[in-house]
Amino acid sequence: MSQKSTPRKPVASFRLRISAGERVAIGPGKIALLEAIGDTGSLTAAARQLDMSYRRAWLLLDELNRSLKKPAVESAIGGANGGGSQLTDTGRALVAHYRGVEVAAAKACAGELGKLFALLAR
Repeated sequence: MSQKSTPRKPVASFRLRISAGERVAIGPGKIALLEAIGDTGSLTAAARQLDMSYRRAWLLLDELNRSLKKPAVESAIGGANGGGSQLTDTGRALVAHYRGVEVAAAKACAGELGKLFALLAR
């Protein structure tokens, strides 16, 4: 016997990507990675938290750092106490500005989003 699911309030999300040539210089995955590094202090732990391979996380971070004037993350080489990664001022600013754009876009589009939501079955 199937159970009818409880209707949920619709949610809109914006997925901003800034491209530089063929590569995505800034995008939602790279921002999520920066936030996870900020939370965990480790690229390895951030990759684990996001359920991605270390190699994938490293490639994303490398591409991001090469796209910026200054790196978003600084990493220490591992040793007896292990390495670590931390956001730079550039990294913290990047996350804050990116999230700010998302908030501004949602506010600017609120009326049109409401009209789209009204078209959804409930």
